[in-house]
Amino acid sequence: MKKIVSLIFTVFISHLGMAQENMTFQAEIANKNGNTLFIKEGRKIIQEVYADDKGHFKATFPIKEGMYTMYDGVEYASLYLKNGYDLSMTMDAKAFDDTIKFEGKGANENNYLAEETRLDGQFDYTKLLASEEAEFKKAIAEKQKNDTARMTKAKLDAAFVAAHQKELEMNLAGLQQEYSQVLVIKKMNGKKAPNFDYENHAGGKTTLESLSGKYVFVDVWATWCGPCRAEIPSLKELEKSFHGKNIAFVSISVDAEKDHDKWKTFVTEKQLTGIQLYAAKTAEPNFIGAFNINTIPRFILIDPSGNVLDADAARPSDPKLKTQLEGLVK
Repeated sequence: MKKIVSLIFTVFISHLGMAQENMTFQAEIANKNGNTLFIKEGRKIIQEVYADDKGHFKATFPIKEGMYTMYDGVEYASLYLKNGYDLSMTMDAKAFDDTIKFEGKGANENNYLAEETRLDGQFDYTKLLASEEAEFKKAIAEKQKNDTARMTKAKLDAAFVAAHQKELEMNLAGLQQEYSQVLVIKKMNGKKAPNFDYENHAGGKTTLESLSGKYVFVDVWATWCGPCRAEIPSLKELEKSFHGKNIAFVSISVDAEKDHDKWKTFVTEKQLTGIQLYAAKTAEPNFIGAFNINTIPRFILIDPSGNVLDADAARPSDPKLKTQLEGLVK
């Protein structure tokens, strides 16, 4: 009998432990953008939270402790989640960042993230990236100091602080990388553009030197890049507007070598216009490397003499580009 009672108690404790390996997330959202909230870790969807017939969201699920994002189909919010949390969120989706508020277990850390997002939205990153190098370093050091002081003052969970500190360091590294690109751009403008010698989809190879005497608008892209593909209709319209004028539109694919055939098929099926080139990694000189291109799409404008007019030109979807080209191209 004792063995049976012991077994029942063990099973009970086991089930109790399993029940605790969950968290609950619920939300009431005014002017919601959809009926599903996605809890994501990077690009991976970890959990979907559905609205009931009253429009309220609620789900209970197991989670690995750490940083996540919530996506409502339009915008993102940062979250810190772990088992045992019972987190309630309220928000008006028309004022997404300004109205997010959390209650319940785990609210302290998540309200901190929401407030940080609001403060971050007030930070002038455009001005920072346009600043001189010494000023940039000073501003970054000050931002790090303020972020650390704010976390210390908030008396947050130690595990959250460690995880978020790591995230802040990654964001800072990304910002510094972006600033390095800005410095390269500043140095490239007005200088002779490096030549390229790339495979042409239409056959043979094409060099930048062969386009001498024309303005050259370069689009660096890849078939897997969503923002790149989004610019294709605008680029086609731009090419049509300047057809027969003294400008060449050159699209350079940086698809991996394993996707070379995918690139060829994509260009044909989508009926891409302009000069379509493929930048093999073995190609020399390294046009892509010279412009420090580590994010795409990237657009470059070169003058008829082969000098760089703008190493980070506006996108085809930006009306400023067409206005700029109309002032240059005859």
